[in-house]
Amino acid sequence: MRRNFALLPLLIVFAGTPASAQLALPALPGLGLPNLPRVIDPVTRTVDGIVGNVAAKVEQLAELRVERIERLVRQHPDAIALDIDGEPARLGELLVMDADDNALARAGAAGFAVAGVDEIEGLGIAVTRLAVPQGMSLAQAQERLATLMPDATVSSDPLHFQSGAIGTVVAMAGASRAGNVTTPVGVIDGAPGVAVNVTSQRGFAKGAPIASNHGSAVASLLKGAGARNVNVADVYGTDPAGGNALAIARGLGWLVAKGSRVVTISLVGPKNAVLERAIGAAQKRGIVVVAAVGNDGPAAPPAYPASYQGVVAVTAVDGRNRALIEAGRALHLDYTAPGADIRARNKDGKWRTVRGTSFATPLAAVRIAAALDRDENWRTTLAGETRDLGPKGHDDTFGNGLICGRCGRR
Repeated sequence: MRRNFALLPLLIVFAGTPASAQLALPALPGLGLPNLPRVIDPVTRTVDGIVGNVAAKVEQLAELRVERIERLVRQHPDAIALDIDGEPARLGELLVMDADDNALARAGAAGFAVAGVDEIEGLGIAVTRLAVPQGMSLAQAQERLATLMPDATVSSDPLHFQSGAIGTVVAMAGASRAGNVTTPVGVIDGAPGVAVNVTSQRGFAKGAPIASNHGSAVASLLKGAGARNVNVADVYGTDPAGGNALAIARGLGWLVAKGSRVVTISLVGPKNAVLERAIGAAQKRGIVVVAAVGNDGPAAPPAYPASYQGVVAVTAVDGRNRALIEAGRALHLDYTAPGADIRARNKDGKWRTVRGTSFATPLAAVRIAAALDRDENWRTTLAGETRDLGPKGHDDTFGNGLICGRCGRR
């Protein structure tokens, strides 16, 4: 099961729903199901109620984010630790770029052994992994290594989380198809189930590729919106520390090498030098990277990769074109797409309701791919397709406006 820590969408989808109609979910790391009664109160049982109590819910989202991180580390002490910024990251290794032989020798003398060197396919980037010395915490090692290699780029390998929830079963006679988009689109997520027919998939984590609900939903939305050539990089597999920055960078490189011209990433995490450089290298090769702003609410830290320069940042609205109250933020916002009151396939091929900015992101990606199909400037094309919401022109809630407005709707 993928780590899906978008707690508020789960509360919205399931609160007030008869137990017999709820999706039976296994226990999820970081979700804290025993605490749900404390979180669900009469004011927050419906979307309308939540909108009426925005300030309280925003504060609650911030608290839940901290709680889920602490719980995740407690549950997986052999795989995950907090880095120097308090973010969950892969235990025992640090990532280094731009280090010369002298810097590596100094690090080696201080006990930082080379665990491996990753040449990232398709991007021309090399990342050296250094093992944390025994008895030193990840945060302590990060601080020490930065001192030993002041001219190198040193970072942890932070985890990224999926930003959407899968809800109840819905009746579906068949998927509606919107066009025939042949431009290759890449997905970085979990792997889809067999019911979602993708062009290719490859794993970048222990146990990957393995079918997941979240990855299936994202891929099925792409296919339903018209994408015909979809390649998927599974960065989760069965690894508790899956979704780390290096796995995402490696997956991105593979997708670039496969010819993907648009890559959609419905994951959120902290800023990371390795992933930022990988995305920059992909963009220099003409790749359009599209990413979700996440579901931790507007008080959460800026979401990455959505906040990296040039990445197309996407938020979501419900069926009445209301902004999702749980939508996170990025340093910039480009577009809005449907992210609630829509349906997608789970890993077993069943149609389910979904909610979250995760599911708006592939819908935006397929519209960009459709413009590239016609050799058009995709920004100009989308400007003609966009429906303005909120204040006239660009705003911080809807970006440039709504695209693919009927995509994914029942």
